[in-house]
Amino acid sequence: MGTRKGFQGRRALLLFLGFTACFLVVNGLVGERGAVALMRARQQNAVLAQNVARKKAENDVMRDAIRRLQAADQTAIEEIARRELGLIKKGEKVFIVHDVPSAAHH
Repeated sequence: MGTRKGFQGRRALLLFLGFTACFLVVNGLVGERGAVALMRARQQNAVLAQNVARKKAENDVMRDAIRRLQAADQTAIEEIARRELGLIKKGEKVFIVHDVPSAAHH
């Protein structure tokens, strides 16, 4: 009888260790600090890194525009006046072109 009790105790211990190991493996994979969470964090990091790179490029463009305007770069000022204010130089002629629907659309 002593051996049967020892066998059952050993079996219970092995089952407990097996369940504990399974729990630890599952928790390691899908727990809040598991492999799945790590992969999700890496993906978010990649997206954020792309956003930072895009913003840095935009900042470089803006810094260049500021530098040109501060240096009173006539070309830069003229470009902005034309694009944003619709201004023209003295002696220039403006041609306004309207789209005319083709006969096929009537």
